[in-house]
Amino acid sequence: MRMMQGTKKTAFILLALSLLVVVAVTPDFRRMHVAEPIRKGPGVTTVKQLSDYFAKIKGTSGDTEVYVLDSGKPGGTVLVLGGTHPNEPSSFLSALLLIENAKPAKGRLIVIPRANNSGFSHTDYTEGAPQQFMLKAASGERWFRFGSRATNPTDQWPDPDIYVHAASGQKLSGSETRNLNRAYPGRPDGTLTEQVAYGIVQLIRQEKVAMTIDLHEASPEYPVINAIVAHERAMDYAAEVTIGLQMDGLKIGLEPSPKSLRGLSHRELGDATDTLAILMETANPAQGRLRGATNAALVVTGKDVMYERAAKLNRLFVPYDEKGQPIDLRVARHVTAINEFLNVLSVKNPAQAVVLNRVPSYNDMVKKGIGSYL
Repeated sequence: MRMMQGTKKTAFILLALSLLVVVAVTPDFRRMHVAEPIRKGPGVTTVKQLSDYFAKIKGTSGDTEVYVLDSGKPGGTVLVLGGTHPNEPSSFLSALLLIENAKPAKGRLIVIPRANNSGFSHTDYTEGAPQQFMLKAASGERWFRFGSRATNPTDQWPDPDIYVHAASGQKLSGSETRNLNRAYPGRPDGTLTEQVAYGIVQLIRQEKVAMTIDLHEASPEYPVINAIVAHERAMDYAAEVTIGLQMDGLKIGLEPSPKSLRGLSHRELGDATDTLAILMETANPAQGRLRGATNAALVVTGKDVMYERAAKLNRLFVPYDEKGQPIDLRVARHVTAINEFLNVLSVKNPAQAVVLNRVPSYNDMVKKGIGSYL
């Protein structure tokens, strides 16, 4: 009888402790589902939802804002995808900077800042990543979410042992089923991640998007870094952009989209639609495997002594010293390359021209900091 009473007492204590833990972590859990504010700049004419193009995701965490900047003058349409991987912050911030600053003089710019909206609501377990980081902005200090590479497992579960890409049969690790950039062209009856990919494809088709630029980051030890990856139909444009940027002193590489690597935006969007599919990478120490402490300071400054040591051992594919790879530099690279793509598109195909005003220069973003434009 005493053993029974002891067991009940222990169970009650454990239950009480469990409830206390739930109460303690609930505020943090809920805060991860609160998105940072985005301010509509002078060029924003309409804010839609991805569900306007694929109604099935309406009311889900996969639905996300679509910002339209329409000049009202003839020209083409270019789509910029930010936040495909929410642990790659220059991607989201570059999209944000365009939304809050750019004003089209010709054609339309469409920007999705949180392509994988669900991925912003959690961080990768075991990575020790911060939930958010701060930037000093012209309007005061602003906070931004640091998320995960993948869709939140609370929105899509369980992962299969092996992820089979539906369109090609390619087999990958089961967790890749929640990677938006392995899900294209998506499926209307697939997982949430596949449905988001399908919605983006429908947007491209319905809006007749001439060029799609998907923004990314990678670890400094990754070979395809500070680079452009282009579908074969977009290679001429990407080559001219690469040459132009290098002539301006911005070192950047160019890679063809591998036909054997499936599910990625630069392959599937180019195959499934008429868009010119581009992907761009900058160097993000906060997601690298050689990093030291993972904190908000690393996200913003890009400074890490472990990467300094790795650079001295010639283990990196980007220059790295005590200055690091700061977020200002990474955003400046993305935004400058986007503008160069628009310039080349406008020259090579005037009917599809998209011209933007009020986009800060590379030097201004690096010297003044991107916070000056937010």
